[in-house]
Amino acid sequence: MLEIILILLVVAAVAALLGFGRISGVALAGAKLLIGVVLVLFLLVLLGVIAIA
Repeated sequence: MLEIILILLVVAAVAALLGFGRISGVALAGAKLLIGVVLVLFLLVLLGVIAIA
């Protein structure tokens, strides 16, 4: 999932440099959403609510 986040951040950066504001915004919003999901899952694993088998 971290690879997808990095890809979205690169797409957002390149799109912003080329002047594609909407595409950049969508990619950045997707990256933010995935970062939030990763942080929530990390906290749940850290607290022991979810066990990784």
